[in-house]
Amino acid sequence: MHVVVNAATSADGKLSTRRREQIKISGADDFARVDRVRADSDAVLVGVGTVLADDPHLTVDDADYRDERQSDGREPHPARVVADSRARTPTDARILDDAATTYVLVSESAPADRVSALEKTGETVVTAGDTRVSFPEAFAELEARGIDRLMVEGGGEVIFSLFEDELVDELSVYVGSVVLGGRDAPTLADGDGFVESFPTLDLRDVERIDDGVLLTYDVV
Repeated sequence: MHVVVNAATSADGKLSTRRREQIKISGADDFARVDRVRADSDAVLVGVGTVLADDPHLTVDDADYRDERQSDGREPHPARVVADSRARTPTDARILDDAATTYVLVSESAPADRVSALEKTGETVVTAGDTRVSFPEAFAELEARGIDRLMVEGGGEVIFSLFEDELVDELSVYVGSVVLGGRDAPTLADGDGFVESFPTLDLRDVERIDDGVLLTYDVV
């Protein structure tokens, strides 16, 4: 599986404010770029924190892209994936509607009643890991279901875990012209942090978009 992490940060590396409120960092041109990346993907993944904070839909906005996918024999929207160790995704979340297939990744420790409630929505629950989602195990299951190109849109805990598990192939970061500050504001890669061995990035491209810069890296 080819894994592409895509994120937008402030100039000081924050994904959102310390209140974890959704904030506009990029503009129309970058939104269109993100829509193109989604359209090129088999699935789009976010963590449950992003679902609880933003209630994203994660569908393709551009009708031409949807038509293009269908002409290739694919569904109009990529599948959606939620990393949700404790099965906290609300059953009325937009990501669980019938616009696209949704996979909810949970751990063995997820409460049985919450897992059952998610299964009743008609979504596919994938159990991987004891107390938290095991991404290597979960990704193997997704790949077996035909997902070869996965786009990851956050949040910082998920992105860190994927780097820790050495599962990221590409990283695209849009750096916007705003400073958010806050020691408790989420960053591109939260989690425990690396202290000895660090992921190695190879800068492939730099492009000015809107009033910011898109940095594209290969992970080597």
